[in-house]
Amino acid sequence: MSWTLAFSGTQTAVINTEHSLATSTTNGTFVFEVDAAAMAAGDVTELRIKGITLTGGATNLMWKQTLQGPQVCDRVQSPPVASDISISVTLKQIAGTGRAYPWKLLSI
Repeated sequence: MSWTLAFSGTQTAVINTEHSLATSTTNGTFVFEVDAAAMAAGDVTELRIKGITLTGGATNLMWKQTLQGPQVCDRVQSPPVASDISISVTLKQIAGTGRAYPWKLLSI
């Protein structure tokens, strides 16, 4: 199995703003990865993957993880998520000091 970088960047979080990082309409399986090394005590950040089930349908939440404070493992990855219509990834820091989060979306 070979992974390909689909999108990447660094997002500086604004507290209570859901930042849309990337959207792909390519058929594939994806993994969302965030480097949470900058997180400190009091920080709370939500990572989300959203998708559309059927053409013309609404975008709905497919996966969510909440990170609190410093992480034991700085590289946080979603499980593989399949999408044949549309998939998008977002980041929302809901508490603490706004941090810069390097991230990427990988595809098979």
